[in-house]
Amino acid sequence: MSAAGAGETKVEALPEKGNFITSPIIGTFYTSPSPEKPCFVKVGDTVNVGDVVCIIESMKLMNEINSEFSGKVAEVYVNNGDSVEFGQKLMRIE
Repeated sequence: MSAAGAGETKVEALPEKGNFITSPIIGTFYTSPSPEKPCFVKVGDTVNVGDVVCIIESMKLMNEINSEFSGKVAEVYVNNGDSVEFGQKLMRIE
């Protein structure tokens, strides 16, 4: 007998559509230029190639991360202040 019981269906995850903005460096992810400023982008916003979408602080330097894609921000995978790794998905653009 298979692992799935009778009457159960196995649901496979569909691949996510869109393009991913990934972290080019190790550091701390920030959604805005300072705590009192609004977020660069949020889910549902439209971005163009070259728009700043976040900042990653690394070795006391604030590195602006620009979108390589135009489209709508579908998901943000990281919370403000989280540590990120090189190549980690930050956002999905549709």
